[in-house]
Amino acid sequence: MSAVSEAAETKAHPGSALEVLRIFTKLGLTSFGGAVAHLGYFRAEFVERRKWLDEAHYLDIVALCQFLPGPASSQTGITLGILRAGDIAHVPWLHGLKIVAVAVVAQAVWGMARNLCPDRERATVAVGAALLALAVPSWAGQVGAIVAGGLIGWGRFPATTATDAAPLTVRIARPLAIVSLVMFFVLLFGFPALAAATTNHVVALVSSFYRSGALVFGGGHVVLPLLQHSVVPPGWVGNDAFLAGYGAAQAVPGPLFTFAAYLGAVMGPPPHGWLGGLICVAAIYLPSFLLLLGVLTFWDTLRRRGGIRAALTGVNAAVVGLLLAALYTPVWTSAIFGPADFVLGVIAFLLLVMWRVPPWLVVILGAVAATVAATFA
Repeated sequence: MSAVSEAAETKAHPGSALEVLRIFTKLGLTSFGGAVAHLGYFRAEFVERRKWLDEAHYLDIVALCQFLPGPASSQTGITLGILRAGDIAHVPWLHGLKIVAVAVVAQAVWGMARNLCPDRERATVAVGAALLALAVPSWAGQVGAIVAGGLIGWGRFPATTATDAAPLTVRIARPLAIVSLVMFFVLLFGFPALAAATTNHVVALVSSFYRSGALVFGGGHVVLPLLQHSVVPPGWVGNDAFLAGYGAAQAVPGPLFTFAAYLGAVMGPPPHGWLGGLICVAAIYLPSFLLLLGVLTFWDTLRRRGGIRAALTGVNAAVVGLLLAALYTPVWTSAIFGPADFVLGVIAFLLLVMWRVPPWLVVILGAVAATVAATFA
């Protein structure tokens, strides 16, 4: 077989990420002499010995990396790895994290549906909320589903009072509570207006994450579609990186809203890194603080009203529907591509729901299983 035909066959059958990792680890431990010498090592290893590409293509890559700012030999190595095994979004263990994310959201839907939708009326509200959220895939669809659930609950569900409930004593001055509520709504409508009037990315970033924190109902998993809609369509974060990070977030303790720190850190446009992470976390948590300061003072009176409790019943059912919609997109549609993915997702769901395996361990097992499956595929 000629060198040209062998190189062409190699391109038609790209290698794995593990192969790239193994070879570049060896080169990293044995390549001395600096950047120019490294380019020589790469040529000997990948053009002459392994025939991953021909001489002309290699020289074009080197010329491109010399032209771009940054370390030329490192950029050449990155390019060779991408050409051989694809970008990081297609590394098998990251795909495993996305599959486990399907199981985690499915577990949340299962548990919340059993508690919040135990009858056909509330199950119907949940399905209707899911349909609305899928038909209008934005914050407007989610808010509309929540409002509709509350109105249906107010008009259709039994209005029970809580006259025997113990009082909830909260020591927050009423002026502070009112100011907090006013600030919540001022920022909710003010940030989008300011973002539309300026090209400053920080303002747009704070506006998106504040809105996600302000308009989500029902917990961390429900914020997933809002965050996805905020950062993926504008190109701030790739969808594969979004879902891989969401899967990895299940392996660490703490509230899921801290996933915002990951998004801020990996975001393409600056600020990113630790500063982007801090900005996103602060923006997504700020509406929660303002709302709690504003509402807790009046909550003890409100929660005793039968109509309010009936509306909350409908809202809770709608939340289950929003989570069901999130399970389909973006979680399922971005992770399950074939029978093997489906089987791994079902096994992860079984481990979480029936065997009560900790989520962090299921995440690790899913990453390992996807890597092994890709190695022997």
